[in-house]
Amino acid sequence: MIAIITSVLAFVVAISLLVAVHEYGHFAVGRALGFKVLRFSIGFGRPLLSWTGRTGTDYVLAGIPLGGYVKFADEREAPVAVGDRAQAFNQRPVWARIAVLVAGPAANFFFAIVAFWILFQIGIPGLRPIIGDVSPNSVSAKAGFQKGDVLVAVNDRAVATEENALLALMGAFSDTAPITVTVRRSQETRVLNLPLSLAERHALTEPGAWSAGLGFNFQPPKLPTLVGALVPNGAAAAAGLQLGDRITSIDGMAVDDFSLLAEQIRRQPGATVKLGIFREGVELTLPVEVRAEKDSAHPALAPVGRIGVAPGGEPQWPEGMLTEERYGPVAALGAAVNETWEKSAFTVKLLGRMVFGQVSLKNVSGPLSIATYAGITARAGGAAFLSFLALISISLGVLNLMPVPILDGGQIVYQCAEAVRGKPLSERLQALGQQLGVAMLIVLMSLAFYNDIARHFG
Repeated sequence: MIAIITSVLAFVVAISLLVAVHEYGHFAVGRALGFKVLRFSIGFGRPLLSWTGRTGTDYVLAGIPLGGYVKFADEREAPVAVGDRAQAFNQRPVWARIAVLVAGPAANFFFAIVAFWILFQIGIPGLRPIIGDVSPNSVSAKAGFQKGDVLVAVNDRAVATEENALLALMGAFSDTAPITVTVRRSQETRVLNLPLSLAERHALTEPGAWSAGLGFNFQPPKLPTLVGALVPNGAAAAAGLQLGDRITSIDGMAVDDFSLLAEQIRRQPGATVKLGIFREGVELTLPVEVRAEKDSAHPALAPVGRIGVAPGGEPQWPEGMLTEERYGPVAALGAAVNETWEKSAFTVKLLGRMVFGQVSLKNVSGPLSIATYAGITARAGGAAFLSFLALISISLGVLNLMPVPILDGGQIVYQCAEAVRGKPLSERLQALGQQLGVAMLIVLMSLAFYNDIARHFG
C-alpha cells in the first residue's frame, strides 16, 4: 500500500512539475514578445488560489494538479478588446508565434539540461557492462560471447556502462545494418558479430526481451544468503526458517550467493531439499518442501520451485564493477547538454522506427508504467527521481514537437504553411487537422493503456 501511495504521489509531482515547466516556456516567451496572456494556470478545474497581475493576466492554482495551460488572446477563439488586438495571437508575426510554440518543448529540454548538470556534479553511478552467464546454444554463445567479457562498443559506438550498452543495442536492433559488438577479454579486444534476422531484431526491441533473446545477462551482484523476508505460510516459514538465518548449503552443496540458491530451488518444484542454516552461532539442517508455482512473468510455462524467502543484506558487487561519472560545474554543463541531445535523438529515432515497424509498439508506456517508475525512483532517492524527471521531460518535449495538429509541432506546421502561402490555412482545413490530431492521440493513448494493462495485469 505504501508503494502504491508513493507511486501516485511521485506521478502527480512529476506530471505537474514537467507540464508546468512546459507551459511556463510558452508563457515566458509569449509575454516577452508582446502577446496578450489572459491566463496562466497550474492545474485544472476549480481554482484554489487566483490573482490578477498588473498586465491583466489571471494567475491560477487549480484543484487538479496534473499539468496546466496558458491562454492567449486570440480572435479565432473569442472576441478581443480593441486595445488588445495587436497583442492577439493571430495578429502577431508568424516568427513570433513559432517562437512561442517552440518555447514549451524548449523549456522541457532546458529542464533536462539543468537536471543532468546537477546530477553530473553529484556523480551519476553506473555499472560496467560485464557479461554474466551465457546460455548454451544461444545467439550470444554462437557469436562467441563468454562470461567475463567487457562490452567496449556496439557498432563502433563506445559504451562505458550497462545503460549505455542497452541503449546502443536497442538502436542496433531497430536498424538494418550488421551488428558488431567489441568486447575486451583478458586484455585482448575482439569484435563479435550478432547474426540476427529482421524478425529476431524486432522481437528483441520488446521491453525486457533482449536478455532471453540474446542469451546472456550482465554480471549481477552477489546477494547474501541472509533471510530478509519470509512469505507468511510459505514453505520456508512452515519448515522453521527465521528472519536473520543465513543459508549455508542446499543438499550438502555450499552456497554463498542467493541467486544461485534461488536457481537451484527453481529447478526442483515438488522436491524436498535440505538447507544448511547458521543461526546465532549454531549450525542447523532443515528439510524444506519446495512448492511448485506458476511464474507470473511466464504463466504459460511449467511451474517453478519456490520456498517463499527473500534475501537480506546489501548486494556485493565484484571489484571494479561500480563506476561513477562526475565533473566540475563547467564540464558538467557540456556533459549535460550532450546527454540531453543524445537522449532526445534516441527518442526521436525510436518513435520514427516504431512508425515504420522496426521497433515494437510495446515500448509505448502509459500512466501506470510511468507511475510505477516514478515510485521506484522516488524510493531510490532524490538523484534517481531527478534523473527520471529529466528523461520524462525529454519525452514530453519530443512528443510535443511531433507534427500532429493538436500538438505544438502541428501548430508550428500551420504557421510555416501560413508563412509560405502568405495567409492562414482555411478554417475547414485546420478543423480537419484538429480532428485528425485528436484521433491520433486517442489511438496512441489507447495503445499506451493497453500496454500498461498487459504489462501489469496480463
